[in-house]
Amino acid sequence: MPRFLASLAAATGLIASTGAWAVEISISCSALGKEYEICKQGVDAWAKKTGNTVKIVSTPNSATERLALYQQLFGAGAADIDVFQIDVVWTGILGQHLVDLTAKAQGTIDDHLPTMIETSQVGGKLMAMPWFADAGLLYYRKDLLEKYKRPVPQAWADLTETARLIQEGERKDGRGDFWGYVWQGRAYEGLTTNALEWIASFNGGTIVDAKGEITVENPKAAEALKLAAGWVGTVTPEGVLNYTEEESRGVFQAGNAAFMRNWPYAWALAQGADSAIKDKVGIAPLPQGGADGRHAGTLGGQLLAVSKYSKKQNAAIDLVMYLTSAQEQKRRAIEGSFNPTIVSLYGDADIARANPFIGDLVDVFTNAVARPASVTGDNYNKVSNEFFNTVHLVLSKRAEPDQALSRLDRDLKRIKRSGW
Repeated sequence: MPRFLASLAAATGLIASTGAWAVEISISCSALGKEYEICKQGVDAWAKKTGNTVKIVSTPNSATERLALYQQLFGAGAADIDVFQIDVVWTGILGQHLVDLTAKAQGTIDDHLPTMIETSQVGGKLMAMPWFADAGLLYYRKDLLEKYKRPVPQAWADLTETARLIQEGERKDGRGDFWGYVWQGRAYEGLTTNALEWIASFNGGTIVDAKGEITVENPKAAEALKLAAGWVGTVTPEGVLNYTEEESRGVFQAGNAAFMRNWPYAWALAQGADSAIKDKVGIAPLPQGGADGRHAGTLGGQLLAVSKYSKKQNAAIDLVMYLTSAQEQKRRAIEGSFNPTIVSLYGDADIARANPFIGDLVDVFTNAVARPASVTGDNYNKVSNEFFNTVHLVLSKRAEPDQALSRLDRDLKRIKRSGW
């Protein structure tokens, strides 16, 4: 390159530190909790290192709305976003629009949790990189359990009774807006994760089993939904029927609930300087369905993928590999309580000091309940929509569990006829 052009390029930021022409990369980052802030810190560090620039595109908090937005963009072949933050259950749905990262990830694949790698693959090809792992957890007020002399609930019946006891006691003390238990009850993907946990905890299956057989119509599943419907209006506010993660966190973090179901991201926020419950919170596996039940947290997490419509794929891939690296995952675990997907980090002393509970979560992720995304493929979104709408009818007392699950079984068989 002529000297005057090199000087001009360097002066205007057109040459990256790698010697390639600098580009602007766009990435979608959720604004849920601290996700946007922690994402921005990571992309800013990569931009400084490479000389490139990054534009962050905010997306809806609702997973269902976010997926619809992505499908609209991909359907149009749009190059507006180079790197997509995607849910673990979307790889099969969106895979045809993504770049195969297998070659770029060689040498690092075995570092990650096997369950997260499995969710990142389609037909043996790595269509995304694991970014952080998730599983549904029970948050509880340590101070209130001590005040009312109650242990951490091990079964849903115990939680129901303890939530009622604490709620009644706090309201007698003048806290009329206090509730026993908050969770995610809006008709969206978050309700699928909650309801799957209830049903699996009673050994009622996973909606569709690993062989593709529909299993959702059974007495254990009905028992689980009946239990949850009984919470609404008693130990859970009726408004929960429109709660996502952030609404439930808002109630709990304001000190207005004894228990909350949420993802691990809520821990760092609960421990924030402005939190009304700082140092008063504990975390445990979600309760089991009964004496013969199990602790069941739905497997969640987020991946990073590169759009095949991106005109800057090399830089986009480099950004993905940076953001999913051990160094960056460690930073995110310490600063935002985002659970690593790299197994070795669960023994990291710095992470353990910052967020002690993270080291105890390997077994939770290993035994987490996977949504039937792999087996239903492109039809997963339809399956999940039918499921969460059915559950919402039961929770809002517009349908009985047995009848609702019978109708759901018929609807899922209709979807299955189109092939999965």
